[in-house]
Amino acid sequence: MTPPPPAVRAAPPRSFLEKLIPPPGGILPAARVPGQIRRLVAALPVDRKVAQLLLVGFDGRDASAPFFSTLRGIDVGGVVVEQRNYNGAAALGSLTGAIRSATAGRSHEAPLILAPQEGGQFSAFPDLPPQTAAGDLSGVLAAAADAARAARTLKRLGFNGVLAPDADVGASSGTDPLGPRAYSDDPRQVSAYVAAVVAAYRSARMLSAPLHFPGIGAATGSTDDGPAEVGLDMRALGRRDLVPFRAAVQAGVPAIVVGHAGYAPDSFVVPGSLSHAIETNLLRFELGFRGVAITDDLEAGAIVAGNAIPTAAVQAVRAGADMVRISGPADWPTAYRALLAAVRTKQIPVARLNDAVTRIITVKRELGLRTR
Repeated sequence: MTPPPPAVRAAPPRSFLEKLIPPPGGILPAARVPGQIRRLVAALPVDRKVAQLLLVGFDGRDASAPFFSTLRGIDVGGVVVEQRNYNGAAALGSLTGAIRSATAGRSHEAPLILAPQEGGQFSAFPDLPPQTAAGDLSGVLAAAADAARAARTLKRLGFNGVLAPDADVGASSGTDPLGPRAYSDDPRQVSAYVAAVVAAYRSARMLSAPLHFPGIGAATGSTDDGPAEVGLDMRALGRRDLVPFRAAVQAGVPAIVVGHAGYAPDSFVVPGSLSHAIETNLLRFELGFRGVAITDDLEAGAIVAGNAIPTAAVQAVRAGADMVRISGPADWPTAYRALLAAVRTKQIPVARLNDAVTRIITVKRELGLRTR
């Protein structure tokens, strides 16, 4: 691995909007004024605000899938195109075009269209860049070049973001839930890698969402399979796992994916994605992150082992998540109804809902996405 770049001097004070989504040297056009977005959010009907919280998956590989008729009626915040939807690069542009077409009416907010494309075998589309897993890269320059190729390719195919890079610090000994998915077991090297990848996507006007906050490299197992814990106290977590996420925030990352492991503030039994201590106290207050907090897929074993998905979605938003990722096409409509009911019964305060939707709309405007 190449050594990390030298430390960057602290930036001067920034405006509210810059703090929310810091502009990379003027490449992304900022939304005109925060007040404009606040007024838009205030005017949205509650059902459409709640739909913006959803980042959903679907079955099918073309516009004939039943998902597209559902998409016309529910103004979801984003769609994840996964490996099960992939029928080759030639068909991918048509698929993302069908998503845009389905959301083109009824004043829909244009959705985020995201790819889980970390690199190599950890990508939804293995024959598209980045074609090397993070742990197999030769260094930060190679990572940046790979990410730049991926950004150009995916944007040309209709995507506006990725669920990547993996910002976890790999295990140096014992259980290793990540393998080559992690760039390094050195927090400084992972920080340099994450900053380089985030910068590459931002330069292409693409969203990137590093995962899995606050780090699962030291987890007792894979959260995809079942409950797992990161048995570090918060001081140790801060010295190790949080370092790359701090680098991502400093690099102006617009979104972060929150993982499902259990951590010390919740006695290691509450998934981070459902934890107020992790999603609000740690991510917002300690790291100062003002972008969009996205849960990892709520279909994961760590969630479904002890929670119904609609209940978990409500708990996640109450804890501080702005978007809930739900890959199961049968589960996200029920989660939508549960979230809507939670808002109407004030389990989710209107202020919490408006806060989340304001972040989501701000990110979309920074990416150039508008109301259809």
